[in-house]
Amino acid sequence: MNSDHLQVKQYVNELISDVASLQLATLNNNQTINISYTPFICVEDETHIFFYIFISELAQHTQNLKQDSKLSILLIEDESKAKNIFARKRLSLECKSKYIERSNKIFIDVIERFKQAHGKTVELLESLPDFHLYQLSALSGSYVHGFGNAHKLSGKNLTEVEQQTGL
Repeated sequence: MNSDHLQVKQYVNELISDVASLQLATLNNNQTINISYTPFICVEDETHIFFYIFISELAQHTQNLKQDSKLSILLIEDESKAKNIFARKRLSLECKSKYIERSNKIFIDVIERFKQAHGKTVELLESLPDFHLYQLSALSGSYVHGFGNAHKLSGKNLTEVEQQTGL
C-alpha cells in the first residue's frame, strides 16, 4: 500500500473511532428503502472489516435484514466538528449482513466489547430476547474527506484505494 492509501486508511480508522453510531439503509419486501441508525462495534481481521450491530427484532431494519442480507451503512462526522457542513467526513459502505447466534463465541466477545464501549444499557438489552447481533461485512464503498477528496474503497480490508474524480 502506498503512502496515500495508508493516509486514507488512517482517516477511515479515525472516523470509525470518532463516531459511536452508524446509519443503515435496508430494503423491505416491497423494495422500499428504510433508513435508521444504531450503535456499532468495529472489528478488523486480516481480510475483512466487520461492523457489529445489536438490534431489536421490533425494528423495521431487523425485519429487513432477516429477508435481505444486503445493506448500505454510513458513518459521518458530527456536524459540530465539521469545518464545512457541505464537506463532512463520511464513510459509505456496501455490506452483507449475517445473524450471529447467542451461543456463538463471536456473540460473547462482541457483546463484551459493546458493554465496554456503550455502557450498562447493553446489559439490559442483552437480557431481552428480541435483541439480535448482526455482523456486517464491508464489501466496498467510498470515503470522502472534503471537497475533491473522495476515494473508492475495495479489496481485502478495503485497502484498495482509488481517487474518485468528477464528483
